[in-house]
Amino acid sequence: MENINLDGFRMVNIKPENALRERRVILGLTQQAVADRAQIPLQSYQQFESGKRKIRRASFEIACRVIEALEMTPTDFYHSEYLIGEEIYGSEEGLRYKKTGKLTHEDVE
Repeated sequence: MENINLDGFRMVNIKPENALRERRVILGLTQQAVADRAQIPLQSYQQFESGKRKIRRASFEIACRVIEALEMTPTDFYHSEYLIGEEIYGSEEGLRYKKTGKLTHEDVE
């Protein structure tokens, strides 16, 4: 099988919850840290990130607090500016975010 060079490509987040997770990992934040920043219960944030609860259906105040906790703007988030994610590159271990060097499938502990 031929190796394909993905350097310079960006991940596409089809669902808003994927953009939340990617942004959190890029910032090096745990789910608890985002929940604390947004002043919401951890379980509520976990439901947004898993897609169990839709952030676009949350109250405007809660949605804004979560989005801003992830250092995004509500306007850009709702206009899907974050669906095209961070630039990636290939490594022996797998795909990594160019900005931080973190593997795209890893989480923050």
